[in-house]
Amino acid sequence: MAIAILFAGQGAQKVGMGRSLYEASAAARALYDEADRTLGWKLTQVSFEGPEAALTETKVCQPALFVHGLALLASMHEVGRIPAGEPLAALGLSLGEVTACTAAGVFDFATGLRVVAERGRLMQAACEKTTGGMAAVIGEDRARVAELCREFDIEAANFNAPGQIIVSGEKSKIESTIVACKERGWKRVMALNVAGAYHSRLMEPARLAFSTFLDSVPFTAPRFTIFTNTTGNAIRGPEAIKAALVKQVVSPVLWEDCMRSAVGAGVTQFWELGPGGVLAGLARRTEKTWTVKSFSEFSDLTLA
Repeated sequence: MAIAILFAGQGAQKVGMGRSLYEASAAARALYDEADRTLGWKLTQVSFEGPEAALTETKVCQPALFVHGLALLASMHEVGRIPAGEPLAALGLSLGEVTACTAAGVFDFATGLRVVAERGRLMQAACEKTTGGMAAVIGEDRARVAELCREFDIEAANFNAPGQIIVSGEKSKIESTIVACKERGWKRVMALNVAGAYHSRLMEPARLAFSTFLDSVPFTAPRFTIFTNTTGNAIRGPEAIKAALVKQVVSPVLWEDCMRSAVGAGVTQFWELGPGGVLAGLARRTEKTWTVKSFSEFSDLTLA
């Protein structure tokens, strides 16, 4: 058995996530308490009690998902759920890539938390200074979506699975795209309820500031394989990882490519550590024969 752990991206959050980990696992509780001290605000309270509007804010949900993913991993180690020598690899969707880097020891928990908190803060600031939007394009291939993006001056933001691509750009252009697709008889093109145009050029101010921030953050080589959203391939060198995290802010997330590369590298099981089961669903949509398990709360750790 060769396991790759998967870490969630923004949008997977839900009020109450992590409460059972905090109550049942000393290892998880230590991480949550450290997060409260490091951030200077009560991430535990917002994660466990909400309100949902507060948890949904980019600057809040990014660190909340980061801590939840690593609290799950710490709890797994605590109860002996992860076999010796595992995992083989780690992957994270968008902000989840920072979580994957932390799990692999690229930086310690406190440093990773500061990285993801600054990333979330900068991306929220970029959203507030622009009028961006995103839409899901279902049932179309990459070539047709690329043509659509060129026509309406928008960008492909996520290649989540075959036939599931997210586009991003100025809100008015996204709206025009949706109207045109419906007129042309495209199967399903739906606006997403998001704060801005993530993974597009509208995030350039965030990318630039994040690059400057990371200049002072020490990176080390990962203990096990991680895959980067920017290319879909394994990445190892500290400077290459740093450059990828910066580029990822404005470039498309090649999630399907990451998953296929992991299988090509020998992964035989995917374990999703995060709420909602979103990544497990994408994996099954990509290849039904893959073995995928989802873990969100402490009770999940005892499941077969």
